[in-house]
Amino acid sequence: MSKILIATSNPAKRQEISKGLLDLVQQGLRILTLQDVKTDGEPIESGNTFEENARIKAEFYGNQTGLPTISDDGGLMIDALDGQPGVKSRRWPGYEATDQELIQYALDQMKDIPSSKRTAQLVTCVCLYHPEIQRYYCQQEGIEGIITDSPSTWDTNGYPYRALFVVRKYNKLYDDLTHEEHEDINHRIKALRKLKTHIKEQVMV
Repeated sequence: MSKILIATSNPAKRQEISKGLLDLVQQGLRILTLQDVKTDGEPIESGNTFEENARIKAEFYGNQTGLPTISDDGGLMIDALDGQPGVKSRRWPGYEATDQELIQYALDQMKDIPSSKRTAQLVTCVCLYHPEIQRYYCQQEGIEGIITDSPSTWDTNGYPYRALFVVRKYNKLYDDLTHEEHEDINHRIKALRKLKTHIKEQVMV
């Protein structure tokens, strides 16, 4: 049976990626998580872009396990702040912050920015790394939106910036999207769809 490792410790990401690969599972692909394999240490996310960090994580876990590995990296990019927080989305204040700390920090950074200049993007890059052939396949997708000054009160589940992000297409907070609207704009799933050809050709053989 063909196997692939989803290399993330974020339960919400793991669930979303697994869902995006469901049709391949039905065709015989077996999904493994970091809980199913033995690894040593954690990768140092030293990249300057989402793609670089996604590659670092996929290569780290792929080489340790010998398994084709999917990893992703992403975050918020605010135009008025020159793309911040970008790759530092989780560590924007200078340390590994909680969801609520990140929400408050973002609000503080945006307090003097007028509504007409609060445009932003939620970006993700998903990478497949195959250790046997030492090749990467990466796809990046994004969602256009605006940063609000009135965050939602939904549970953030490891995605703090969604509480502040108004999706331009629906003019609604990300957290207030219906299931169908969320499926329509889901950038991680869109990136995965573009990787499926490579998964079929390089993994499911």
